[in-house]
Amino acid sequence: MKIYSNILTCFILSCFCLSATAKEKPYKLWYDKPASRWEACVPLGNGRLGAMPDGGVSHEKIVLNDITLWSGSPQNADNPEAFKHLPTIQKLLLEGKNISAQEVMGKNFICLGKGSGLGNGANVPYGSFQLVGDLLIDYNYGIDSSKIQVQNYYRDLVLDDAIAKTEFSIDNTKYTREYLASFDNDVIIIHYTANGKNKINFSASLDRPENFAVKTEDNQLQMSGQLNNGIDGNGMKYITRLEIKPKGGRVIAKDKSLQVENADEATIYISIATDYKNPSYLESSQKKLEIAQKVDYNREKIEHTKNFQTLFGRADINIGGIDKYDLPTDKRLEAFATSPNDNGLISLYFQYGRYLMISSTRPGLLPPNLQGLWANEINTPWNGDYHLNINIQMNHFPLNVTNLGALNGPFFDLVKSIVPSGEKTAKAYYSGDGWVAHVITNIWGYTSPGEEYTWGSFNSGSAWLCQMLWNHYEYTKDKEYLKKLYPIIKGSAEFYLSTMIKEPSHGWLVTAPSSSPENAFIMPTGQQAHVCMGPTMDNQIVRYLFSKTIEASTELNKDEKLRKKLKDAIVLLPPNQIGKDGRLLEWLEEYKEVEPKHRHISHLWGLYPGDEINSSTPELQNAARATINGRGEDGTGWSLAWRMNFWARLGNGERAFVSLQKLLSPTQSNSISMNSSSGTYDNLFCAHPPFQIDGNFGGTAGIAEMLVQSHQGYIELLPALPKGWKDGNFSGLCVRGNGEIDLDWTDSKPNKMNIKAHSKSEFKIKIPAGISKTEITKKGKTELVNTNDEFIVIPVEKDEIVRIQFI
Repeated sequence: MKIYSNILTCFILSCFCLSATAKEKPYKLWYDKPASRWEACVPLGNGRLGAMPDGGVSHEKIVLNDITLWSGSPQNADNPEAFKHLPTIQKLLLEGKNISAQEVMGKNFICLGKGSGLGNGANVPYGSFQLVGDLLIDYNYGIDSSKIQVQNYYRDLVLDDAIAKTEFSIDNTKYTREYLASFDNDVIIIHYTANGKNKINFSASLDRPENFAVKTEDNQLQMSGQLNNGIDGNGMKYITRLEIKPKGGRVIAKDKSLQVENADEATIYISIATDYKNPSYLESSQKKLEIAQKVDYNREKIEHTKNFQTLFGRADINIGGIDKYDLPTDKRLEAFATSPNDNGLISLYFQYGRYLMISSTRPGLLPPNLQGLWANEINTPWNGDYHLNINIQMNHFPLNVTNLGALNGPFFDLVKSIVPSGEKTAKAYYSGDGWVAHVITNIWGYTSPGEEYTWGSFNSGSAWLCQMLWNHYEYTKDKEYLKKLYPIIKGSAEFYLSTMIKEPSHGWLVTAPSSSPENAFIMPTGQQAHVCMGPTMDNQIVRYLFSKTIEASTELNKDEKLRKKLKDAIVLLPPNQIGKDGRLLEWLEEYKEVEPKHRHISHLWGLYPGDEINSSTPELQNAARATINGRGEDGTGWSLAWRMNFWARLGNGERAFVSLQKLLSPTQSNSISMNSSSGTYDNLFCAHPPFQIDGNFGGTAGIAEMLVQSHQGYIELLPALPKGWKDGNFSGLCVRGNGEIDLDWTDSKPNKMNIKAHSKSEFKIKIPAGISKTEITKKGKTELVNTNDEFIVIPVEKDEIVRIQFI
């Protein structure tokens, strides 16, 4: 092992760029026809406000969203008598009487009330994320709509700018619309132009399915209302304000619409606000509208894109080879399904995931929900909430590695906000210390079990939240963040420490009751069961939680007694077990699955996003391979994305690419399905089906995982590169230890690399196969080193850049 201790002064920023070919074309989705369905509309968002225009010619619908618009309200869904039944449940499980244990749970160990409303919670206290409403625009071109002939229709979304556009010609007049959700003035803007005078004529109205009233006040169109809180109807309040600023022509206010006549140009400004943590929402919405209209539209575009690019521009990938940029995106997906050689689509999809992340969350607000920011219904599928058995975690898989760690705050804040209710739930159900949450949560702090034990008994989702938050610390090494995080992970660890029991066969400490998410197994009696002790996923997650709580306690020099208890307990957790068929066991016993091809592969959590199944545990890696093969190649959207990451961790780029290809299969289905193989909609939204954004985020993370990994204590370059990605480069991908990497590769081998440290650190780099020499440039001096060892270690100062050439 070579160690290089001479430290650089920082290169200027321009030196950080590799000699890779600059991207010649912007990343964009584009189409040659209006969207025929919501899943073909392009999404716009600034982290709070969202809009999805369909680009219609005579009539256009633009679905509007606000990340905070929820029905429902805070509630106490805990059963205060539940803990009294816990000893009975645990005794039955210890005796192998899982069915009897489930019967007790079905009566006493579920939530009080209607819970999530079986995923239809809009009108119960749990609530649902909802659309704000629809902006409906009727266009007048001076001729009968049935006689309109449209030429050169085109619409797009340019990711680089976060601006969408629709343009076409009618009777030699070219009409152009531009849409943006402003990252500068926090309003939605639609700008109309035409290459002729007096050509802009339209009528704008607002609508939603329920709980709304529309009126005009002076020249402002307003839609306001109050959602159902599930108790007395008096839930969250909201308002949408719309004004139009014309150039030439005039605006006429009617009872429930605004009409533009004979304008040369026109700009619609939309301000939306709710009273979620914002009692002055009426005043703030009006003020934002007034401020936005004072800014010239062209200046607004520049500032909007500039603000968006502060995050979007931090990372990029470029895979050499074919780029079918000239195909409309829907046709591009179809072509990829039969000939998956469009490497440009891979780069686009990667950046689209980053675009969606930036567009659906912002500091001080909420993390992306099941649909990110975008919904077109009153009751969004599964309430558009936060599922803790993979979905909210997958939403954040790409956060750090793709250089978007600045958006961790909303996720942290949500988890912190549920801790107080989680402490009450821990007492009510387990007489436990610390805090716990089960499978679902919402903006109201829900932590109770679900309304059905079959899925609602899983209780290590809250520990998984802690793992994701710890992951951010591993990437940033931010000590102040660790101080804020520690009480959360400590409380989670205390819960499991105080509630786990010893199973009789080995004396292992296990969770009880619990389940392997949404999966069932067959008992020796032939009966189907969900509830069990110590499923493999729980063991892996709790082992991770205990180890990181020990590490944090040591780092902060706190809680020595707790640290000792955790050290004593961690060695008693069940190890990973391999079955007779070579697969990793999902439960403590080698049960048969009810669904052998089940979408969840929860017992591979220790492979990804965990790290205990790695190159130092080859037997477990082999068992993981057998497990994935046993589940098959197909799955729902997020499940395919998870498989990508599994295969990437196993170093199999070809199998990871197969999962990616399936993830990108074009689909039209939006009926709810839990078992069918799905793919991607025309607008690149991931189909569960229906749309769930976690598949997009999981897919982006999977691409990054194929290009760089750092979970084993060292940096591994191109660990799962498919043959079709022979040449390429990336910039701005992050590694644990607060580092940022640029890399060129040729003929599937790394060529040039830059590593930049955002704080003083030391990076251990695995020397790629086939490399015999390495040039390391530091402080303007280049040292040529024969690379006989497997690793090199390079200390790097804050903001320092080290350049590496592989020979």
